Formats: sequence, structure tokens, C-alpha cells
Amino acid sequence: MDAVKPRRWWALVVLAAAQFMVIMDTSIIGVALPGMQRDLGFSPGGLQWVFNAYVIAFGGLLLLGGRLSDLLGARKVFAAGWVVLTAGSVIAAVAGSAWVEILGRAVQGVGGALIAPAAMTLLMMLFGHNPRELGKAMALYGAAAPAGGTAGVFLGGVITEYLSWPWVFIVYIPIGLLTLAAVPALLPATRGRRGSVDVLGAVAVTGGIALAVYTIVRAPEQSLAVTLAEGAGAAVLLGLFLLVQRSVREPLMPLRVWRTPGLAASNLAMALLGAAWIPMWYFLNLYLQQVLGYGAFASGAALLPMTIAVMIFMIAITARLLARYGAKPLVVLGLAVLGAGVLGLSLVRPDGAFTVDVLPASLIAAVGMSLAYIPAMMSAMSGVRPEESGLASGIVNTTYNVGSAVGLAVMTAVATSQGAAGLTGGFRAAFVGAGVVALAGAALTLLLMRRPKPAAQVAETIGA
Repeated sequence: MDAVKPRRWWALVVLAAAQFMVIMDTSIIGVALPGMQRDLGFSPGGLQWVFNAYVIAFGGLLLLGGRLSDLLGARKVFAAGWVVLTAGSVIAAVAGSAWVEILGRAVQGVGGALIAPAAMTLLMMLFGHNPRELGKAMALYGAAAPAGGTAGVFLGGVITEYLSWPWVFIVYIPIGLLTLAAVPALLPATRGRRGSVDVLGAVAVTGGIALAVYTIVRAPEQSLAVTLAEGAGAAVLLGLFLLVQRSVREPLMPLRVWRTPGLAASNLAMALLGAAWIPMWYFLNLYLQQVLGYGAFASGAALLPMTIAVMIFMIAITARLLARYGAKPLVVLGLAVLGAGVLGLSLVRPDGAFTVDVLPASLIAAVGMSLAYIPAMMSAMSGVRPEESGLASGIVNTTYNVGSAVGLAVMTAVATSQGAAGLTGGFRAAFVGAGVVALAGAALTLLLMRRPKPAAQVAETIGA
């Protein structure tokens, strides 16, 4: 590792770019969805599975990815993840039917689930023993996630407007190959440790999450009895996962990790952050295209100010505020500001204008996201032991992405239930729901999160 450390800032570029691309993969398809629906025959309700297939595989397997990172070595798992993500991109690009497209997206999600926790472990190895550098590294790495999510909408618009929707997947192929070429030179070799993989636990948690999201998505179209039966099935699978974690010798998620101070409250904040942020940009993109009549490029460009705001605040402001005030005040404030911004979007009009209905509220929401994301993540990682950094990273990424998937499913159900109110009425209802989720996250964080640690103290704990 010492031989690589002089190049650790270049290594951080690779890791941040990986985080950017993995999260961008959840959003770059947003503008391309109408084209996919037309060419592949998706139903209006089935179209969201282009998003959910990725997020469920990603969120459901992040714990397994973290475990594999700890056992096999983070660099190997990071590289393997890029191989899988690139293969999934090929499948999604050449898909000729809806189910093949969903399969390709799921394979991409598996690759992302290997990349994300391994990248966090590598970052801690490179910067964890220098609190000052760790704060800067975390700011850059943390900014890559929400920036990737928002930038994906813009880049997806450019690609869809001037090429065609398969290119939103083709673009990942050369990026994957370049990343794999850079891994041996820039990232430190990591030793694994002996242990076994909890396959039953991985199957149970992934199946439980997938069935829970499917139940929520299908609830408006099914009888109450069917919905309850499917919900009970999801609860059984998730209960089986917890039972397995208590009974096997080397569980996928040792339950003792939840005794780590601040872990539960921080992960709850991350889940609600995802449940508010992802539905917001999903429905905002649909509003721009389907109500205001924007084309793919114009829709993506309209959301570019959010990306710029996220990058500026996370890199230049949030890290400094975190060092001064600690995590809790920023998470509470960030979720509250995000909620205010999303509720502002609930005032959109059928004949609205971008500068009045979209821009001010979307920038407020971006500032809220920027204030909350890094502090919540660092709070979740601060108390774990170094050998469990991959596990903690897997947990915090899982809660964010599962929150995103469940939040989108719920808000989609809310929007479609407003049939008589038209498109704009459905979007308004979804924005209200997402805003309430963010405000609830602020209140729960205020009640449940322990007193904040300054960033330097957090960094020392991580690197200890």
C-alpha cells in the first residue's frame, strides 16, 4: 500500500468516478424511458422496473458486496464489480424486449453492489489515518453520489437527444475498460481474510427487498388480499434473513454491528434521504417532458443547475460545516431544507414555467441534499471497527438504495392513484409525499441521532 500512497489522490479520482458512475446508473435512464417504452413495449406501470431492477439488485446485494470485500480483498472485488457492470451494460444496450432490458439492469446492479462497498474500503485504507485528508477525500467522494444521480439526467438527455437510448448503456463499456486498466497502477493491493459467505442470508434479504418493492408497486392494481399475501411473503423472507444472521457462524450482517453508536439513526436518515431525493428527480423529469413538453436534451439541461449546486455545496461548504458543527445538525437541517424544496415543487402548474415552478425549488432541494448526505454517511461509518468497514459501507449504501426503491414505489402508487387529477395532479401528490418523507427524516434524526461528533473526531475513529 505504501507504494501506492503517493498516488492516493489519483486513486481517489478513480474511486470517486466509480461512485459517480454507479449512482449515475440509477438516473441516466430517466430521460430515455419514453424511448424504451416505445421500442420495447413496456406498460406504464412496468416502466419503473427499468429503474427498480437496478436498485433492487444493487441495494439487496450491497451487504454481500461488503462481505466479499472484507473476505477477498477490496481491490479484487472492485475490479470484479466493473467486469459485471460492463457485462450488464452490454446486455441492456442490445436488449430487444422488456424482460432482457430488465435483466441487463439487474446485472448492472450486481456490479454496482460489488463496486460501492469495495470503493469505500479502499478510500479508508488510503486516507483513514490522516483525519484532515480524510475529510477532504470524503467530501469529494460523497459529492460524487448525488452529483452522479443528477448529472445522469443531463447526460441521459444529451445522449437520448443526439444518439438513441441504447447509448446510455454503451457509454459504460469504454469507461469500464479504462477503469479496469487503472486499477493495478493506482489502487492498493488488499489482503482478504478467511471466512465463509452467507449465501442463504444474501438470497433471503435480496428476495425480501424485491418482493416488498413489487408489493408496493402492484398494490393499486391488485386486491387487498393479494397485497397482504405478498407483503407477508416479504416479511417472512426478511424475518428469515434476521434469523439466519443470528444462527450462522459468519453472518452476512452480524447483528452486533447495530450496537455501534449512531449506526441505526444514521442509516434511517440515509433511507429517508433516498426515499425523498430519488422520487423527486424521477417525477421532476417526467413533469418537464410530459407536462412542459421539454425534449430529452432540454429536460436534462434543466436539471444541470442542481448538479452544480450539489458539487459546490458538498466540496466547498459541507465539509467545513461538518468539521465545525458535527453531523447531527447538518443532517437535520439538510433533510428539512430538502423537504422544503420538494414541497415547493408540489406547486407546479400544468402551464408552468421552468424559472418559476422548477428552478428555485429544485435548487433548495439540492442544497438540502448537499448538507445531509456526507454527514449521514460519515456518522454511519464513524464507530465501526476497521475490519468491518466493508460491512458498514454495504449497510449504509443498502439503506440509501432500498429507501430510494421503496420511496419511488410508494410515490408512483400515490401519483397513479390521482387519475382524475391528471398528470400534473399526480406529480404534485408525489412531490408532497416525498417532501413529507424528508421532513419526517429531519424530525426522526433530531430525536434519535446521538450528539454530533466533529469531523476530525469521526475521522480518527474510522482510522483507529
